[in-house]
Amino acid sequence: MTSALTEARLSNGQAAGGALHWLSLVLVLAVAAFVSAATGRFHIPLADVWQILGRWLSSMAAPETMEERILINVRLPRILLAAIVGAGLALCGAALQALFRNPLVSPRVLGLSSGAALGGTLTLLVGGSAAMLFAATFASALTALVLVAVISHMAGRSILSIVLAGIVIDALFSAMISLTQYVADPETSLPAIVFWLMGSFSSSSWQKVGEHGPVILVAIALLYRLRFRIAVLSMGEEEARSFGVNVGFSRWLVFAVISVIIGGCVVVSGVIGWVGLVIPHAARLLVGESHRRFHGTAALLGASFMVTVDTLARTVTSAELPLGILTAVIGAPVFIYLLCTRQTQGGPAR
Repeated sequence: MTSALTEARLSNGQAAGGALHWLSLVLVLAVAAFVSAATGRFHIPLADVWQILGRWLSSMAAPETMEERILINVRLPRILLAAIVGAGLALCGAALQALFRNPLVSPRVLGLSSGAALGGTLTLLVGGSAAMLFAATFASALTALVLVAVISHMAGRSILSIVLAGIVIDALFSAMISLTQYVADPETSLPAIVFWLMGSFSSSSWQKVGEHGPVILVAIALLYRLRFRIAVLSMGEEEARSFGVNVGFSRWLVFAVISVIIGGCVVVSGVIGWVGLVIPHAARLLVGESHRRFHGTAALLGASFMVTVDTLARTVTSAELPLGILTAVIGAPVFIYLLCTRQTQGGPAR
């Protein structure tokens, strides 16, 4: 009887702790979003933000005042896209690090980031439409994935061969991006390509939210559902097969979903680095390696981080800073700190 009561109390305590954990992460994201909504060259008091959002959500009427137009038409879609992209990049990084059992892996390791970026730069070079940008970015990311698959298959199908193939493809696509910049018109297309490659949400709109948001969110949800399969794959190929998992199919299913997320994120914001590398480390520091919390924690932290960085990008100076610069400036010291913290606590540096 005493044992049963003890187990029940432990179970209730774990459930309460889990609920508090998720509530805290959601609260951090909400605070970041509200601060972002109020902050900018045109300041909107937090109380007014709450009232404007309440009126808009209850009536869905077109905004009338200057404050309403800035908040509803400019800042709100930007905040939503920043949260979606941040969650997507962080979740992809968490999934790849778990799958490869290596905390230094990021979406760039498979050549997906540079692959998607190449499609985008080529579209900007020829002056393509938004639909062309999405199609080219997604197709280019998938092309990078297929090339990695072919090379790794020829090299032995091991995790190491996949990583090495990804490094080769990343270098190849990065060189092609440099070539695209070299031949671009310095008066027209080159500035747009350079700014896009550095990352920005300055072109956010409700149209972008409607066109790209659902695709990225569905892929994020699918990748999150695959977290248990990723956990099994991280045990090793033999162990995964003993659980009845088709290793090859499952691994490339995860890679394909990640390519969809990365392609969608690059279309929306351009190329943004460090998020998929640093945020999973922060999540691991909070919840450890548990697949039950690790992936969701990384996604929510990534969303909060990206919303915060975007707020800084448009408020620190009179001109908007590219996100890639800020994520590197913030991400590099944070990454060093996290590595030192893990080493001090006895965690593997790997």
